[in-house]
Amino acid sequence: MTRRLHELDALRGFAVCGIMVVNTWQHTREHLLVPDRNTVDWVVDNLLQSRFYPIFSFLFGLSFVLFLRSAADRTDHPRTVLLRRLAVLACIGLAHQLVNPGEVLLPYAIFGTLVLLPASSLPRPAVLVLGVAVTAWAVHEGGGMKLIPGLFLLGMAMMEYPPPEWLLLPAFVTATALAVAVGYLWVRTTADPGLFYRGTYPAAGLAAATAYCTGLLLLLRTRAGGALLKALAPLGRMALTNYLVSTVVILLSLPLLTADPTRLTGVALAAGVLVLQVVSSRMWLARFRYGPLEWVWRRLTWMEPVPGRRIGSDT
Repeated sequence: MTRRLHELDALRGFAVCGIMVVNTWQHTREHLLVPDRNTVDWVVDNLLQSRFYPIFSFLFGLSFVLFLRSAADRTDHPRTVLLRRLAVLACIGLAHQLVNPGEVLLPYAIFGTLVLLPASSLPRPAVLVLGVAVTAWAVHEGGGMKLIPGLFLLGMAMMEYPPPEWLLLPAFVTATALAVAVGYLWVRTTADPGLFYRGTYPAAGLAAATAYCTGLLLLLRTRAGGALLKALAPLGRMALTNYLVSTVVILLSLPLLTADPTRLTGVALAAGVLVLQVVSSRMWLARFRYGPLEWVWRRLTWMEPVPGRRIGSDT
């Protein structure tokens, strides 16, 4: 279980990396008067866009179960604590909306309250069936925010039905083949109204997200796994802090980003910020148990003192 928790942190850190690149690209294009298409646009749009927030959404549903179990060990009213945790997240998301309209924290809090909280009382098979059905409906409707509730439910169900180790490689191969096939259909049919189907793009995104996740889990089982875990797990443990800090960096850098028609400056900025966040997250977590905003979130959730500093760290 400890290894799996570290792997979940690594997956979350991996999602933070992708979201940083995509958000930088999106903000840059939104502030261009005439955003001409180039190679960077094609790569981000077809290989990164809509590939990482599904990972984050799935992990949010999975983490929901972990927190509910942990809360049940500390209080007789775990759902009340969980509701307060979602309320705090909603406040953070609402503040974030003021500078970054369309961000996901507020929808996460809303869907968590309306979908995950009631679903926590359902039998796990019902959660799985409901998750598949809602996700399929969302894909048919064109994806976007509609995917969040279904992915939340699938994450909840996966916590109860963890896949066996031997399934990773077949899942990676299958998801990769589907991502390539459906992605090709998307590219080929976009310009043909007679063949275009709006569900193709979110389907390609979900297949690619699955391929990326299973591919990373396979890499974590190789010799490179230790280095990847050391880089990505701290990034994932401080996902909230890193996500919000990245928004500030992107917004402050917009004059520089929009001055480069190649969009390569955005890629370089995202890479540089992520490297700094990996280093700073590792340094911070060597001294503290939680990231700064994660500590605030936990403190307001439990409404009691939460020890932050690690035992034996310098004062």
